[in-house]
Amino acid sequence: MASISCRHIYKVYPGATAPSVTDFNLEIADKEFIIFVGPSGCGKSTTLRMIAGLEEITKGELYIGDKLMNDVPPKDRDIAMVFQSYALYPHMTVYKNIAFGLELRKTPKDEIDKRVHEAAKILEIEHLLDRKPKALSGGQRQRVALGRAMVRNPAVFLLDEPLSNLDAKLRTSMRTEIIKLHKRLATTFIYVTHDQTEAMTMGDRIVVLKDGIIQQVDTPQHLYDLPCNMFVAGFIGSPQMNFLDAKLTKNGDQYVLDLGGDTIPLPQEKTTDPKLADYVGKAVKMGIRPEDIDDDPEVLERHANCHLQAMVDVSEMMGAEIYLYLEYKGNKMTARVASTSKAKNGDTITVAFDPHKIHLFDAETELTILN
Repeated sequence: MASISCRHIYKVYPGATAPSVTDFNLEIADKEFIIFVGPSGCGKSTTLRMIAGLEEITKGELYIGDKLMNDVPPKDRDIAMVFQSYALYPHMTVYKNIAFGLELRKTPKDEIDKRVHEAAKILEIEHLLDRKPKALSGGQRQRVALGRAMVRNPAVFLLDEPLSNLDAKLRTSMRTEIIKLHKRLATTFIYVTHDQTEAMTMGDRIVVLKDGIIQQVDTPQHLYDLPCNMFVAGFIGSPQMNFLDAKLTKNGDQYVLDLGGDTIPLPQEKTTDPKLADYVGKAVKMGIRPEDIDDDPEVLERHANCHLQAMVDVSEMMGAEIYLYLEYKGNKMTARVASTSKAKNGDTITVAFDPHKIHLFDAETELTILN
């Protein structure tokens, strides 16, 4: 059983004016794949290191299973950590690198041999066991680091940006390998990354952090569809959500967003929340994802009352689709449109918003008003 419970955890470094991690509360279920994501310096690696025992917890309690772990040394926590830098011994063969932790624990030789070969087979590095790390590619070294963690059969795997040193193609294939590994090993995984694509594709749940504070914990789909504030809305999704200044007005029963001349009526089913009435006449932030802005004639016809004119700064061909970088009344916007779009750099085009996909945020607190 390897559930993890983080209760009101703080990390304050000596001489720091503010905590690196503030009131971190999280319950992680046994066998769950949890992702910590956020920009550099948001406290995700620090939190991981506190779970590992490599950083002292300033305040709060950490439980693994039902056992309080605050004062338990790392080697007794039944965890294995995989680092960004691989941390392999250059003078040892791949076999020796993988076996090293087991040898320290005085594991019998035949058991070590069995576990090393099992791990190497799963990771497809059996043919590399006699090589030294310098003769391996980045992807192979990362597999060796994973193998070294696997052979210990830990209750919890902690992975700190393990793919950030790899090239884009290798990162994609290693992501798949790690997902398969989690299913095969059936242990708890905590994975730190600043890459939101990695987070969206790998985790059961994602913890979004900013300035050492949890912003939202949810499934990838819920984070994407129902962000709790502008930070989460902008961080999750690629290209990121567009934000426009707007004023909420009301015309009879109909709520309307005024974008400084252009108006977007909000669908009735989106405006049932009574708190919307408090924002009438006030400035709000409107959010819309790039895939919900289109120049396709059918879409323009379908959303005939949600049009606006924008200038194409750059048209970027991505193969199956085109990213249009637009300028609208001094605002930058990105639209993700079909590869059949005829829009060219410098064109002024008409685009339509899908009003059912509009998000509204409080202009001051940046908290979500409407998803």
